[in-house]
Amino acid sequence: MNWTSIIVIYPLFWVMCAFFVLPFGVRTHEEAGIAKVPGQSESAPARFEPRKIVFRTTVLSVILFGLFYTNYVNGWISTDDINIVGKLAGLR
Repeated sequence: MNWTSIIVIYPLFWVMCAFFVLPFGVRTHEEAGIAKVPGQSESAPARFEPRKIVFRTTVLSVILFGLFYTNYVNGWISTDDINIVGKLAGLR
């Protein structure tokens, strides 16, 4: 894999992991026992901690990208393994 491919693919993993990590550990003001500001949404987090989110996202994306890269190098799962359309066409 070229280094330019890594530069392009890793941010995709990072953003995907960020959306996965965002909802974990979030507590609303009601759950935390804190008074809400007038006009505030009931689902707004009591404390937004971007450093935790960035750290968790980075750790998860490094692990998942490492698995992706290892699979790319070793060829454990290829496109032929997940091509169900070609397998179904062969049954006819």
